[in-house]
Amino acid sequence: MKALSACAISLFLLGISSSALATDNQLTEQEIQQGWQLLFDGQSLSHWRNYQQDSISPKWQIQDNAITLTDGGAGDIITRQQYGDFELTLDWKISEGGNSGIFFLADETGKYVFSHAPEIQIIDNERHPDSKLDSRRAGALYDMIAAPAASQKPAGEWNTVKISLHDNVLQVWQNDVMTVHIVMHSSTWEKLVAASKFANWTGFAAQTKGHIGLQDHGDKVAFKNIKIRELP
Repeated sequence: MKALSACAISLFLLGISSSALATDNQLTEQEIQQGWQLLFDGQSLSHWRNYQQDSISPKWQIQDNAITLTDGGAGDIITRQQYGDFELTLDWKISEGGNSGIFFLADETGKYVFSHAPEIQIIDNERHPDSKLDSRRAGALYDMIAAPAASQKPAGEWNTVKISLHDNVLQVWQNDVMTVHIVMHSSTWEKLVAASKFANWTGFAAQTKGHIGLQDHGDKVAFKNIKIRELP
């Protein structure tokens, strides 16, 4: 009889099938049945392109099974497909002193990916000066809603973010801590926009469908386990 590993024995005792657990950049059978799709399989950047371009900069590379911005000047990247209501999960890791972000509902009618797209902030909270404002700390809805300190890990560690947008209800979790819960375009939303840097940005968050974007802010950042499913 073939000997079982300690991990396999532990899973057996917990009643968990090893096939139910996904390794990096893979889907479990259950996730496939639930309609999840990979936006990165660890081997190809085929789901991504630079903003307003058909290609992707060679400065965006696959390193250690992660999409990695190796140097500034690569440009922001977006998904080839657009999404309306969706759930998105991904893992991110920022370099010391670094800054980046995750965009959603991005269109390509503005000069920049952030011209109209809301952003979930990625940043080194301990070193980057922008994080002095709590609405610009990791996991925050950038410049609008602050993220709890309990959700934040130091630079160099992997963080997990989940973004859910359904019927204008935006929810965000970072490391299993809810950081955002807001009804987009509600009176509360409009007050937050009016008090932010986006107050006079025509078309900000106006679109109902758009691209997912990853930011080149000039600092090394890595992403893996990027999964999405469209919601009815």
